[in-house]
Amino acid sequence: MKEEVKTQDLAEQENDNSVPARLARGEHVALIEAEHLTKKFGDLVVLDDISEKIEEGEKVAIIGPSGSGKSTFLRCLNVLEDPTSGAVYFEGANLCDLKVDINLHRRRMGMVFQQFNLFNNMNVLKNITLAPVHIGLQDLRKIKRKNFFRKIANLFRKGDKKQPLLPVETTAKQIKESAKENAMRLLNRIGLADKASAYPSTLSGGQRQRIAIVRALAMNPKVMLFDEPTSALDPEMVGEVLALIKELADEGMTMVIVTHEMGFAREVATRVLFMDGGKIQEQGAPEQIFGSPTNDRLKDFLSKVL
Repeated sequence: MKEEVKTQDLAEQENDNSVPARLARGEHVALIEAEHLTKKFGDLVVLDDISEKIEEGEKVAIIGPSGSGKSTFLRCLNVLEDPTSGAVYFEGANLCDLKVDINLHRRRMGMVFQQFNLFNNMNVLKNITLAPVHIGLQDLRKIKRKNFFRKIANLFRKGDKKQPLLPVETTAKQIKESAKENAMRLLNRIGLADKASAYPSTLSGGQRQRIAIVRALAMNPKVMLFDEPTSALDPEMVGEVLALIKELADEGMTMVIVTHEMGFAREVATRVLFMDGGKIQEQGAPEQIFGSPTNDRLKDFLSKVL
């Protein structure tokens, strides 16, 4: 009887396709995985039990009508919005687990918002270097703090029981200089190096959004999340922002983009998700979604926007 129970338990473990179980078996886990993701605001269900994977190198466009849950889903991927239930895994780490240092993982997840979210009291250069300098100095302080306590502990240890000090490979000055050099390199890339000393309020919407993208890139992210990056722009400024995003896509950046730009989604995305009513109603390659959709709600949506 015990052997039958043990055999049954092993079979259940082998058939368990949850992220923790697959990690335990040493199997592949996608860059981002959502498991049974649900988000409610009171009695309103905004996301309804969504399970989805995003592989490294994918360009995933999320389309759908207003109120379908697109932006909420995107914000749940880096837990800017706390899911009501379910889990989000990034590189195998459960971002919804309170024991996980979420800020450590967010460093590798760039986020670009509809309204730019630049600091108006800081110039462009300061906006871009703020996070890299802050995190660099924070890491440096952690190493120095650990070394301080190791020195104290080593006073009471003998010989090979003493702990070696952690290497300090940089200084505060070098961290700031490196961040500035990287920021200027990125500004040169988008043709806005001459705006380094300017303040966001003096720039056009297109310029501000490109700087917001550069600010996210300054952290060397593994994935970029775009929440309708062109919705707040005048029509003539949309092209310059989409061109930069397309350039990043061509270079192999993993990205998830909520967008109303159907032409852009068709051209750049490797996969398109159509959301409605808090669910992913249909997904597939752009040519399938836009050329031969099967979901009636998607057909209706496309007939109104194309």
